[in-house]
Amino acid sequence: MEHNAMNGKTHERLPELLAPAGNMERFEAALRFGADAVYVGAETMSLRNYADNFTTEGLKAACAYAHARGKRVYVACNAFARDADIRTLPSLLKELRAADADALIVNDPGVIRVARDVVPELPLHLSTQANTLNAEAALFWHEAGIRRIVLARELSLAEIKAMRAALPDTLELEIFVHGAMCVSYSGRCLLSNYIAGRDSNRGECAQPCRWTYELRERGRDGEYFGVEQDALGTYILNARDMNLIAHLKEVIGTGACSLKIEGRMKSIAYVATVVNAYRMALDHYATAPDEPLPPAIEKELDYASHRPYTTGFAFGDPGAAGQAPRSADYVSDAQISAVVLSYDAQTQTAYIEQRNRFQDGETLSILSPGDVSRSFAVRGIRNEEGEAQDAAPHPKQRLFIGCAEPVRAGDLLRKIKAE
Repeated sequence: MEHNAMNGKTHERLPELLAPAGNMERFEAALRFGADAVYVGAETMSLRNYADNFTTEGLKAACAYAHARGKRVYVACNAFARDADIRTLPSLLKELRAADADALIVNDPGVIRVARDVVPELPLHLSTQANTLNAEAALFWHEAGIRRIVLARELSLAEIKAMRAALPDTLELEIFVHGAMCVSYSGRCLLSNYIAGRDSNRGECAQPCRWTYELRERGRDGEYFGVEQDALGTYILNARDMNLIAHLKEVIGTGACSLKIEGRMKSIAYVATVVNAYRMALDHYATAPDEPLPPAIEKELDYASHRPYTTGFAFGDPGAAGQAPRSADYVSDAQISAVVLSYDAQTQTAYIEQRNRFQDGETLSILSPGDVSRSFAVRGIRNEEGEAQDAAPHPKQRLFIGCAEPVRAGDLLRKIKAE
């Protein structure tokens, strides 16, 4: 069931907006800011072992929370399995079924075979790690019991559209539209294994492709000379981040049923900002498909922590210049200051949990679902004992601040960098 948007005379059916969540706080934020579905990891068999991930009880609570709001939960079970994993897999699958998960994200043929036997009622979504690149491969997986395929990031939108036309309606297609990209084909990489002893295909990637390297060339006299990309260093393996928000008309035109945001290890600020921007962009398309995206919506993605953006392979092979950034450093034009816990309209006071330092008198921008245009100057900071403070320097401290603009629980307050 996709998100629906109304505009008087029209009723536009949109693709599902699928968001990541590494813990319950981000899970709730993803749904609050407009995701139709969220994908998470259990404590085992997930390709993000260093995310917080969800215990069995935590997953039950997450599924109940989502279903009460008409949303869906997909659980990643997509690590490359060994026999020891397969032996414990049935008990995990039964726990995921008992938690009321809506689908499993799988990769390994053995996992697929066991899942079809143990939990045949659970839909199976094939992970992008399977690097599905053609319609025949898609049909092969569909015949093996796969209901949805998360296509390889290396496909263009034109290729995806052609695949959609060649496949039965019973097979769904999901595509990535935003987030980190991998230097290796569909994320199949062994670099972390060799350098750090951490298996990227079993959820332990150390991301050595993001590290700074030194290239050296030996001259005629045997002396070595450094080969550098620029003054910041050499990032020969580091990829840019995908961003397709300005091309949603073409993306929707592929016929994909689900648009996926990468980032199960990202912060609440990232999840809220990116999900909110894509929700606003999709709803804008639903009401005015031929009008350009308002610049303020596209600008929102500069406020999320990211590497330089690219459209990836969406419009063909970008070549090395279209993939490699000048630096491995993340950039962001905003910093989260606090999460709103509650608001007293009569006294114009917000009760907040601080995330980064801010001062009395500073202007903070409000990030609220579907609303990115408001800001206010902080007028007074008090701790829970009622004592006045000039600043909010302590992470996770709960405070009362003067806030003339109405806010709601779950809104984020942030400092926008001056241009």
